[in-house]
Amino acid sequence: MHDNVTAAGRVTQAAERRQSRGRAASSGAAPSGAVDRGAVLAAAVGVLAFSFTFPATRLAVPDLGGTVVGLGRAVIAALLAAGYLLLFPGPRPRGGQWGRLAATAGGVVVGFPLLTALALRHVTAAHGAVIVGLLPAATALAGAIRGGERPSARFWIAAAGGLAAVLAFAVIQGSGGPSGGDVLTLAAVVVCAVGYTEGGILARDLGGPRTICWALVLAAPVVAPVATVAALQHGLHASADAWLGLAYVSVISMFVAFFAWYHGLARGGIARISQLQLMQPLLTLIWAAALLGERIAPLTLVAALAVLACVAATQRARIASGYPSPEGAPPPGASIPPSAAGAAAAAGAGSGVAAGAAPAPFPPR
Repeated sequence: MHDNVTAAGRVTQAAERRQSRGRAASSGAAPSGAVDRGAVLAAAVGVLAFSFTFPATRLAVPDLGGTVVGLGRAVIAALLAAGYLLLFPGPRPRGGQWGRLAATAGGVVVGFPLLTALALRHVTAAHGAVIVGLLPAATALAGAIRGGERPSARFWIAAAGGLAAVLAFAVIQGSGGPSGGDVLTLAAVVVCAVGYTEGGILARDLGGPRTICWALVLAAPVVAPVATVAALQHGLHASADAWLGLAYVSVISMFVAFFAWYHGLARGGIARISQLQLMQPLLTLIWAAALLGERIAPLTLVAALAVLACVAATQRARIASGYPSPEGAPPPGASIPPSAAGAAAAAGAGSGVAAGAAPAPFPPR
């Protein structure tokens, strides 16, 4: 009898582990204590692409104006998105997903591009990049509130360390008190964090490419008229560098980069993957120096090492999912205590439940 109970316990544990892995795979998320290397790689590619956005915007804004660059890039990207959806038909958003799409579009299609383009009329790309260093912490907070994720204390300590490194870097660099450009950039951080979170949640069902494509198409009827009026008022006489900058932020920053970024958020978890963006300000400083001739201090190397160390720590920290699992099962990646599994198996064996079947929550009376 004891051998039968032990065998039933092992079979039940194996079945529950298979069910847990199946739920994790169907949700597209990595287990809470594991790191999905594919998700990290995809998100890192997105961060690298995003890191050129401020220098490219800075090239375009003086000739084309903040509104044309901020919203015009969304119009160009929306045309590409419509073509993608026509060439690769698939599931359409439904029900409450339209609300999440509207929040995504408001954050990453309209809010962040427009606010940062206006801010970069008053501050340098390097200055704005430092403030955007707050975005990972803001995204992690939004993920905890809206995404149902529960990062561990270790995660928050590591994220706070990265944030502190970015802020200390800003202070030492002499950013000074907040200006109008700072306020615009801070507002951009807030709306972008919401857009990243809502888009990351949607990407679990729609996939990264379809999420950003539908967000762009949804926003097009709003942004296209405004961008057109701004272009007529401002004019489109610009240098080759300005057009190149607009082309980059339209095709790469606003379209292609989000394919990789939303894939990473959906697979690796919003809180964990968002911390990779702590590297973006430092990369942007390098591109600003190389492409725009903006001065970069030696302190950048020290800040880079500190931020990279904090990013590595966040990737190893545990993050639990807050989404309810079917029939009271543990969330994807949650460990099952052997004692609990064995007790459930024993109860199932004593009540005639077949080995491998889901155990009853309480022994039958």
